Amino acid sequence: MAHSTNHYPVFSKVLIANRGEIAVRVIRGCRELGIPTVAVYSDLDRDALHVRLADEAYSLGGKTSAESYLNTDAILNVIERSGADAVHPGYGFFSENADFARAITELGVTFIGPDPAAIEVMGDKISAREAAEKVGVFGVPGTTETITDADQIIDFGNSQGWPVAVKAAYGGGGRGMKVVAGADDASGQLDAAQREALSYFGRDECYMERYLTKPRHVEVQVLADRHGNCVYLGTRDCSVQRRHQKLIEEAPAANIDPEIIAAMGEAAVKVAKGCNYVNAGTVEFLYEDGDFHYLEMNTRLQVEHPATELVTGIDLVEQQLRVAAGEKLSFSQADIEITGHAIEIRINAEDPAGGAFLPSPGTITALRTADGFGTRFDTGYLAGDEISQFYDNLIGKLIVWGKDRPTAIARALRALNETLIEGVATTATAAITVLEHPDFAAFDHSTKWLEEVVDLSAIGAMPVAEVEGADEPKVKRDVDVEVNGKRFSVSMWVPESAGVPGATHAPRARRSGRGASGAGSGSGDVTVPMQGTIVKVLVGVDDTVDAGDAVVVLEAMKMENNVTAEKAGTVKEIRVAEGDSVGAGDIVAVIE
Repeated sequence: MAHSTNHYPVFSKVLIANRGEIAVRVIRGCRELGIPTVAVYSDLDRDALHVRLADEAYSLGGKTSAESYLNTDAILNVIERSGADAVHPGYGFFSENADFARAITELGVTFIGPDPAAIEVMGDKISAREAAEKVGVFGVPGTTETITDADQIIDFGNSQGWPVAVKAAYGGGGRGMKVVAGADDASGQLDAAQREALSYFGRDECYMERYLTKPRHVEVQVLADRHGNCVYLGTRDCSVQRRHQKLIEEAPAANIDPEIIAAMGEAAVKVAKGCNYVNAGTVEFLYEDGDFHYLEMNTRLQVEHPATELVTGIDLVEQQLRVAAGEKLSFSQADIEITGHAIEIRINAEDPAGGAFLPSPGTITALRTADGFGTRFDTGYLAGDEISQFYDNLIGKLIVWGKDRPTAIARALRALNETLIEGVATTATAAITVLEHPDFAAFDHSTKWLEEVVDLSAIGAMPVAEVEGADEPKVKRDVDVEVNGKRFSVSMWVPESAGVPGATHAPRARRSGRGASGAGSGSGDVTVPMQGTIVKVLVGVDDTVDAGDAVVVLEAMKMENNVTAEKAGTVKEIRVAEGDSVGAGDIVAVIE
């Protein structure tokens, strides 16, 4: 089977409108094809790995996503200045934004992804359901109109049954999704879903559907060219989740009848062809008791695409570039072979202590990745880099391949135990617990299994490092700077600890614990466990609260976290307002 052709795609320069590990992944894919790359970066990412690896790099300015990676004008300006003739959006940010794709194509630049019309249909999860139904592929019972108030949720839940999933219409990846257990939760969960959707995707429209009780999350990778060819590259199981975010993914999805797998694949191709889809995409399904239901289509490269690459031998980034350049697929459905089993573990900067999975921004003081047969580690960070509260907290992805699933599990455990990440708490310990669990080995788990069944109480709060600065003498050093937003190498006088050629300087750090509310047991001071932004204050002065009641909602790393009271009493003081930025350990309320 020929997975590629000998000639290179005809692009003179590809701009990657993203950051982190996916930007690094695309840069490496382009370099292997001899294509120069352009990186963009925020003020916080000046020295990020993707910036260092690219052939050129341009500043977008700003710190937050809205100020940088979601700043359309700034990105379009860099495209024109750099002379890039193609743009790869990665995943997240603008990857599923039809307006951005349209703006790119109007410049005469190739968007490495589907056409804007397909993004519009599938990017809006409501119209996506309708499009799937037109080709005979049906989802979980739900609505196809935008939710405008909580009464709609209550009416739907009372008629169709509880719980109900409220989901971002223009989102994906579990962001902007909230589960409503009953009528009393409808208003609060709708507000939370809308806030999260607006923060992550720039739009707050939501829809709803039945929330299945024990489903598996199975997705199908599709690839389509402009010549009418569309194939599916097997399945992935993404059922190990927390907060509706995937933690471990596998390819292929195991313990499902091959006829059902084939039916899923054929359904995925129908959905893709039904919207004239081109390039790489993923059609997601919920599988339960022998039946599968259409969930959504992600019109981009998935985070978990390496698992498919390892079992098919197909480089998906290469294929994206070739399809975008107008080439035909060099293989048919009959050529696709699934060999062995792959497991991908997302390692996020989160503290899994007690199953809380609290975001853990900070500086990575040490990073040693695993190696060996069938072992791959994709990351956008090196030791000394900072995991910022302003962006997604994915540090890297550990992907392993084995001749069968038990071999892959054993290899994943070996590799996880070899991986060393210090300075921030990570989800690696939770992943080990999952991989060692007999339910996982028996494939007796679902999307709710990690949160409802797996006991993570043995995982204690993980110490993290906080870097302290100090006044220091300066030395001359060759550094990278930017002029009018473009990087150049020059000599500058910088603090000694910033690094001197031939010398090493480790950042001074102090160790600190991290808890769900920060203060000691029974404390009346309600403190935040991490840096972030207050998005909602839930109580007022003189209100009475019980231990465990939520006091404020804190957003950090694009996730909302309830900060709770540690003791019952009366609220005597509120020290923050909505929109305030806070640091780890800050007191937000006092209870007596």
